[in-house]
Amino acid sequence: MNKNGKSAKVLVIGGGISGITAAIEASEAGCDVVLVEKTPSLGGRVAQMKQYFPKLCPPSCGLEINLRKIRTSPRIRCMSLSQVEAIAGEPGNYQVTIRQEPRRVTNKCTTCGACVEVCPVDRPDPYNCQMSTTKAIYLPSETAFPFRFAIDGEACLGESCGKCIDACPYQAVDLKMQAETVEVEVQTVIWATGWEPFDAKKIDGLGFGAYPNILNNLMMERLASHDGPTDGKILRPSDGKEIESIAFVQCAGSRDENYLRHCSGVCCMGSLKQARYVREQYPDAQIYIFYIDIRSPGRLEDFFATTQSDEKLQLIKGKVAKISEDAASGNLTVEAEDTLSGKNVSQEVGLVVLATGIVPADATSKINLDLKKDESGFLTDDQPLAGLIAAGCAKRPVDVASSVRDATGAALKALQSCVE
Repeated sequence: MNKNGKSAKVLVIGGGISGITAAIEASEAGCDVVLVEKTPSLGGRVAQMKQYFPKLCPPSCGLEINLRKIRTSPRIRCMSLSQVEAIAGEPGNYQVTIRQEPRRVTNKCTTCGACVEVCPVDRPDPYNCQMSTTKAIYLPSETAFPFRFAIDGEACLGESCGKCIDACPYQAVDLKMQAETVEVEVQTVIWATGWEPFDAKKIDGLGFGAYPNILNNLMMERLASHDGPTDGKILRPSDGKEIESIAFVQCAGSRDENYLRHCSGVCCMGSLKQARYVREQYPDAQIYIFYIDIRSPGRLEDFFATTQSDEKLQLIKGKVAKISEDAASGNLTVEAEDTLSGKNVSQEVGLVVLATGIVPADATSKINLDLKKDESGFLTDDQPLAGLIAAGCAKRPVDVASSVRDATGAALKALQSCVE
């Protein structure tokens, strides 16, 4: 409630775990919330993960609980396929312009799939990091909210095809649906705009994009997930072979003045977790982890110690300088200097996973606010206007548990701003 006793309104930008948490916490404290997400469904990067560390539990259970709260809350207005275009006004009285792109599928959709069966167009699937395809009309994920199909306007052939219209028994497809502009007034804004993996193609010598058997860490999560491109089986992209050896390359572009100066904090634990994915499926596979130093603070040290005890896992302290491919076999040679022995290492493996760093999603460039950022592009706590609050990976690289705590704190700050 604000000081006049009326329900306060909070805008949350971003529907990942931070945005979902902030929206729920603010709504349960009595605020009306507008939750804006640019993709067709909520969940963000967490929805793409196979498991959390250190408990190694799937994210679906926690997401299901949170999405049910959002679905049943009378205080949360969820706007998917939407982006904020402008914010005007002053603290406590912001006017926000939101553009909502057409989904082209109405809430009559029951996800029966009849439309998919007749769609003639394939598109790369961003949910699976372009390692698989969907039809132009698709369900974003099996845990999607809203749980209904969407149409990729760039891939769809439009009314010249129209097969999905004829196939839908519920008349849920509307190819004439247009974008809408929505104006809302809010008292405070929470930026929960999330993160992207650093583009490893920019890193000299590591071969990402040139060699098919080099993945980034997000691609590895999708490869290991039951709803991923290989139904959870970790296979080499080039030939579908099982894994006999694999290398995890830490700090791929991170802690490097040529690329990312900052440490993303979670990459070491992420690779240790993914090493366990491999061991689950391949008891005899040889695993190599090339690292600068392993960062596993506090309670995470036990997770590191248990993973390190694997006799077929070798830790090599050294920054990888080059990765090359044998064209005939598709195998990769990873070259680094082992700083503990002082010797050069040249290790051949079947698959390489680059632990690329976390960079903030570019969600503020088109908005007419001079938001303050640090040297790595993350939003700072010191913004030019009150009531503009950053949460989760919008302000620094953090794991899921830290994102939830931070988003809860952001919701509290939003409440305080509404009262003032």
